[in-house]
Amino acid sequence: MVDYDPFAPEMIEDPYPTYIRLRQESPVHYLEKYDAWALARFDDIWDASIDVEHLTSTQGTTWAYVVPKSIPALPNLNHMDPPEQKLLRAEIAPFFMPKRLRSLEAQIRDYVTESIDSFIEAGTVDVMSGFGQVVAVRVGALVAGFPDSDTPYMVDLVRRFLSREEGIEGMTPAGIAAFSEMLAYLEELSNKRRSYRGPIEIPLDVFLRTELLGGRLDDEQIAQHMLLLLIGAVETFPKVLGTSILRLYEHPDQRAELIADPSLIPGAFRECLRYDMPTQFLMRVVKKDLEIRGKPLREGQAVMFLYPSGNRDDREFENPNVFDIHRVSRRILTFGHGTHRCLGNHIAEMEGRILLEEILRRMPDYEVDLPNAVLGRTEFLRGYERLPIRF
Repeated sequence: MVDYDPFAPEMIEDPYPTYIRLRQESPVHYLEKYDAWALARFDDIWDASIDVEHLTSTQGTTWAYVVPKSIPALPNLNHMDPPEQKLLRAEIAPFFMPKRLRSLEAQIRDYVTESIDSFIEAGTVDVMSGFGQVVAVRVGALVAGFPDSDTPYMVDLVRRFLSREEGIEGMTPAGIAAFSEMLAYLEELSNKRRSYRGPIEIPLDVFLRTELLGGRLDDEQIAQHMLLLLIGAVETFPKVLGTSILRLYEHPDQRAELIADPSLIPGAFRECLRYDMPTQFLMRVVKKDLEIRGKPLREGQAVMFLYPSGNRDDREFENPNVFDIHRVSRRILTFGHGTHRCLGNHIAEMEGRILLEEILRRMPDYEVDLPNAVLGRTEFLRGYERLPIRF
C-alpha cells in the first residue's frame, strides 16, 4: 500500500517516486488522516477539472482553506463555480489574451533587457531573486495594473505568505499575517482607484465596475480577486524559469539546438512547463457523491489534483521522465483545465519565450552553481528559492 502524505519529508524532498507508485497502485488514493482523496493519473485529473456537477471550488482550492480550515475560503475567481465564475472570468479574460499581450511584448522585453544589463558585467546572478522574480513581478504589475514602484514590496509579501516552517503543516503564523497584509495593501489600491472615471484600462477597473455578482464589489472583495494576480505574478513563474534554466544546463546538446535555432524555444518552454510544474496540487470539495475508478468519493471530502504526477503519466506521454525539447504534447496540466484554467497561461508562455531567448543570446555559456542552489521546502510549490548561475 502506498503511504502518501503531502507533508512527509520524502514528498517535499522528491515526490516523483511516490507519484509513480500512486499512478500504478492507487491512482485514486484515500488519505485517511485528512479524509481526502488524491488523483494521480492524467485523465482522472483532466476529467475531474471539468466536473462542476460533483465537485466545487467554493470551499477553497488550497490546503490551508480545505484541510484543515486555517482561514475561510475567499470569494475570488478560484473559489467560485459556474455560472457566476464564468461570467466574471469572461469580463477579466481580455486583459490576459494574446491580442493584448502582443501589444506589451516590447515592454516585457525591455524589462528583461534592463534586468540582464544590471548584472551582466558581474558574470553571476541568482536566477530567482536577482532575475526571475524581478522580471516576473514587473510583468505581473504591467498586465494586472499594479504600481511598478511597489514591486519590491509585493515580492516580500508573497515570500512571507508562502513561507513554511518545519513541524508546521501548511501555513505558518507569519504566512497568515502576510496574507492579511496583502489584503490590506490590495484594498488600499482598490480604494484609491474608485475615483477614476475613464475607460477601463486595467483588471482592477473591471472588478470596480462589475455588477455580475448581484451588486458592486467592495474593496475587500476586490482585494480577494486581485490576490490571485499578485501571487501568480511573483512566485509561480520564477520557479518555472529556474527549473527551465537548470534542465537546459543538464542537457547541453538541447541547449545548443536552441541557441542555433531560437524558433524551437516555444516548444522547449512547453516541455519545461510539463516536466517541472511547480504547483504540486490544487483541490476541490465533493458536493455530490461520485465514483472514480470504483472509489466512493463522498460529499464534503476534499479531492487533490496531483498535477505534476499527471504530467509524468506514461498513459499520456511517451517516456514521460525524459526531458525532450522536441516533444509535442497535445495536452498538459500545468495551467489546469476547464473553467479554472489559469488566466496567466498566455503571459507565462510569452514571458518564458522572451526570457529564454535573451538568456541564450546574451549568456549562452551559463553554468549552474548547484552546490549553492537552495530547493524550496514546501508541500505546495516545488522549485528553487536560490539558483546561482555563472557566465
